[in-house]
Amino acid sequence: MSAVGFVAGATGFVGRAVVERLRARARVIAHVRPDSKKQLDGEVARVAWEPSAMTEAVRGATHVFGLLGTTRKQAKAEQIDGDPYEKIDYGLTKLLVDAAVAAGGRPRFVLLSSVGVGPKAASAYLRAHGKAEEALRASGLPWLIVRPSFIVPGGGGAQRDDGRPMEKAAAVAADGALAVAGLFSSRLRAKYRSTTPERLADAIVRLALDGEPDRVYEGADLR
Repeated sequence: MSAVGFVAGATGFVGRAVVERLRARARVIAHVRPDSKKQLDGEVARVAWEPSAMTEAVRGATHVFGLLGTTRKQAKAEQIDGDPYEKIDYGLTKLLVDAAVAAGGRPRFVLLSSVGVGPKAASAYLRAHGKAEEALRASGLPWLIVRPSFIVPGGGGAQRDDGRPMEKAAAVAADGALAVAGLFSSRLRAKYRSTTPERLADAIVRLALDGEPDRVYEGADLR
């Protein structure tokens, strides 16, 4: 059976690169909110974040990609009240997982998470992604969790909508520290060094279609 990938977060920093690469190996359905002004080529599902609508949208997919995320700046611009990571990074991911279960067919669910996630993580962002991971594991679906470190623009042209200069600066500083740490631990350096959306998308597509399910992938797995 030919692969059919439903990509949520398709207009994002990593999502666009995943859509581009996945099209070489599968039919791709890119999810875009009905009120979004962003445009994508190819097959697009402009579907609201509503349970029954999302269930129908993912029906027939062999792979569902949850590449969702936001920032406080973006949430403020979109007038999202409360904790944006709880509402978007966790809340919409949970809705998507539930929709994939309800649609039947047991699609493989690929979740973009982050290193450092967990219920006791220092940041709300990492705690929300930890909850998303827990929801996926409890779903009964075959799953893959991808945990990169910093994601910064590379040479492929992908740019964040909100720039995030502090994140880029932190990534440069972290990579410098890891260059020293890597002299003692290559595993540590591989786990925490930054990556680009293009390199990460290559890994996500490869692992989604060829990797073993029910595994967390990070570090050297993403190179």
